[in-house]
Amino acid sequence: MPTFNRRTVLKALGLSAGVSAIGTSAEASTVKEITFSPNPLYVPIAQPVTAIVLGAGNRGNVYGRYAVANPSDVKMVGVAEPNQFRNERFSKTHGIEDKHRFNTWEDVFKVPKFADAIIISTPDTLHYGPALQALKMGYHVLLEKPISPSMQECLEILAAAKKSKSIIAVCHVLRYTAYFRKLKELCASGDLGEMISINHLEGIEHVHMAHSYVRGNWHESKKTNPIILAKSCHDLDIMRWIANKPAKTVSAYGNLKWFKAENAPAGSTERCVESCKVERECPFSAIKVYYEQKKRIHVLDVPEDPALQGPAILERLKTSNYGRCVYKMNNDQPDHYTSIYQFDKGVLATFGLEAFTGWEARKTRVMFSMGEIEGDNDLIRVTDFRTKEVTIWKASAQKEFNNSGHGGGDYGLMQNFVQAVSQNNPALLTSTIEASIESHLMGFMAEESRKNGRSMEIKIG
Repeated sequence: MPTFNRRTVLKALGLSAGVSAIGTSAEASTVKEITFSPNPLYVPIAQPVTAIVLGAGNRGNVYGRYAVANPSDVKMVGVAEPNQFRNERFSKTHGIEDKHRFNTWEDVFKVPKFADAIIISTPDTLHYGPALQALKMGYHVLLEKPISPSMQECLEILAAAKKSKSIIAVCHVLRYTAYFRKLKELCASGDLGEMISINHLEGIEHVHMAHSYVRGNWHESKKTNPIILAKSCHDLDIMRWIANKPAKTVSAYGNLKWFKAENAPAGSTERCVESCKVERECPFSAIKVYYEQKKRIHVLDVPEDPALQGPAILERLKTSNYGRCVYKMNNDQPDHYTSIYQFDKGVLATFGLEAFTGWEARKTRVMFSMGEIEGDNDLIRVTDFRTKEVTIWKASAQKEFNNSGHGGGDYGLMQNFVQAVSQNNPALLTSTIEASIESHLMGFMAEESRKNGRSMEIKIG
């Protein structure tokens, strides 16, 4: 693996030689590029894996784009989606026959099995039913996270998976990014001695929070999932993966502090388009975010034609939750959340989930007896206390996954799942349902702790 002069590399990365995003010191450092050799267990696929997508929204289309980019790996042959705009768009993109277009997930299982796999990207509350049916009919399953809003349903899906001969993977996409793979490798190496503590922070970013957890699909926890699972089961999975030990107890704290009626500015209206007097200065203005900046408009189901898109967006802001004032929604998700986990062997982990950040990323520190590792979702800085050597690793998405979200993780997950299905080998999976159940339990118990005001044991049963 090549090494580079620190000043030259940081300059090339658009950073000053003295300060990086994770705060490098003036000590001499080695800068390395994160690279990985191809997985030797992956083999050329003789014929594409066939898949049916249940739910052609954002996540369903992410996996659909992988099929478009990698037609020799996977072909989408069916779709279930009640929204006819999305159903039509997905079917047209993938050339799906009319007989394999369905309105609901139930309809898919009324016909004989016609694909290798089912991709479940339905709303959170609609994971349980299709997962059990897919396993019963012998489909392999790629299941979006969270597995279910119910721990009991999670366990029932696990039990069904153990009885089935089918492969089932959960979409913990962060495990497939170059950045987190290197972070895991460095933590597992033992080079810095014994692991002592983990400090992990997820910045949701203030506009993303308003979009998804104030106005959006997850604004009511009782109808979907608590935010610790809906947003952060990725992070719980990563902490468990890095710790490589079971979590024993959790204490959690958090509440909804800002996005509520008592904080609504004078002159605000029920909707941003209703002549709101403070709309121009509000960072959460729906007019700014969706109409002017065209951010996150995929949820609005508007035409791609620019001439038609603008008027369609404004119409949606008049009728959907995405046009409502963030202070006047019926939301209940906490906008700041802190949890403390005690892992086996005395390893402590703190996790912070914060809405009010200007960035959307994860930041991680892992403390060892002989060193420290810091990461900011892009750079990883390793400090050895004994030698005083500082090594900086620079992450980048794999070239073939440049169009993939989550730093290449979305397509990395699909590649992994397709290989496991093609070879009929569950041992190839990186994110297994067994591991996912454990990290989900961490989230369920954190929410119990937050609501009850006491520490909770993390154990099944």
